[in-house]
Amino acid sequence: MTTAFSAAQAATAAGARLRVMIVDDAIVVRGLFARWIEAEPDLELIASLRNGREAVDAIDRVKPDVVVLDVDMPELDGISALPQLLSKRPGVTVIMASTLTRRNAEISLRALALGATDYITKPSSQNEINAATDFHRDLIEKIRCLGRRAHKPVAAPPAPPAEPMTHILAPPLVPQVVPAAKPLHYAQQHGPITLRPMPLTAPRAILIGASTGGPQALNKVLTNIDNVIAQAPVLITQHMPPTFTAILSEHLSRLTRRPVHEAVHGEEIVAGSIYMAPGGRHMSVTQSNGAPVIEISNGAPINFCKPAVDPLFTSAAQVWGARALAVVLTGMGHDGLAGAHDIINAGGHVIAQDEATSVVWGMPGQVALAGLCSAVLPIDDIGPKLSRLFAGDRA
Repeated sequence: MTTAFSAAQAATAAGARLRVMIVDDAIVVRGLFARWIEAEPDLELIASLRNGREAVDAIDRVKPDVVVLDVDMPELDGISALPQLLSKRPGVTVIMASTLTRRNAEISLRALALGATDYITKPSSQNEINAATDFHRDLIEKIRCLGRRAHKPVAAPPAPPAEPMTHILAPPLVPQVVPAAKPLHYAQQHGPITLRPMPLTAPRAILIGASTGGPQALNKVLTNIDNVIAQAPVLITQHMPPTFTAILSEHLSRLTRRPVHEAVHGEEIVAGSIYMAPGGRHMSVTQSNGAPVIEISNGAPINFCKPAVDPLFTSAAQVWGARALAVVLTGMGHDGLAGAHDIINAGGHVIAQDEATSVVWGMPGQVALAGLCSAVLPIDDIGPKLSRLFAGDRA
């Protein structure tokens, strides 16, 4: 993920500032958010309002690029204001903000279906907000990244921070017969993307990593792979806090009519089931008595994320080797890149969502531009591609 300094420096040099509207009934929260935004040279606070009614009345006049919209407010709450804001200013980036309760999680996920771009969970008290450096960073990065993605030309995803990567760049562990790579002429500013061959045999497990925009993307993928789920387990790491992952699992289970649940430490992984990394915990895979099982851990965040995609991908490469297939969906940052290298080094394969259909082409863009993918596809094509792969299509 870009640092705040480098992103702000580039935007300031280009003379572009994102116009931000804050809508929250708590004056102390509005004041704190305002100070954070005004401290960024590439962001401009153009309105600080108390409720959804004020926001709806002002949006035509102030013309924000980004709205940070509280869920609970008097007169007109966030979920009621959202469709009116989008109707008056189509394409505006709306980030829902709420404290972490089941009710607010349900509302935030509903808001995504109604057109909100993303959500952010506020600490539960003013003292916690003041002390939450991670929340401060996440709020500013979401405003910056999502606002520029919607309103400015898309640039190539930044290189991840320099770090030792010898373990992921080692020679492949499983020899592969690799036909000549074919370039994918994708986006002019990125240059061609080199694609690897598709698997020669059907995978034994599907591993999915997603972040911003992930719930909507998961809806589209999972509803199109019923035959795949019957043949192989699906393991998902979606960047989400606790409670949100439980509600998302319930929603996906109703949608797919398949068992989707937050994974439990030690449970056996079987075909026909979909396992969701629980919010605030990392999910990986290990073996017990020769069978793959779930491992849940409470380690430190990885790539600023918890759960993170890398532990799932890396451990899956160790368990399933060449029969592991990773799918990287929309999301900010580079989580999943190291794990995707491990998948490839073990002989496995990677599919990424394309830039045009991603809310943010950070995570999928990183693996695509690193030359790790066998396909880079629009979200509507990923499910059918997986179905054809399990039906024997190797093209």
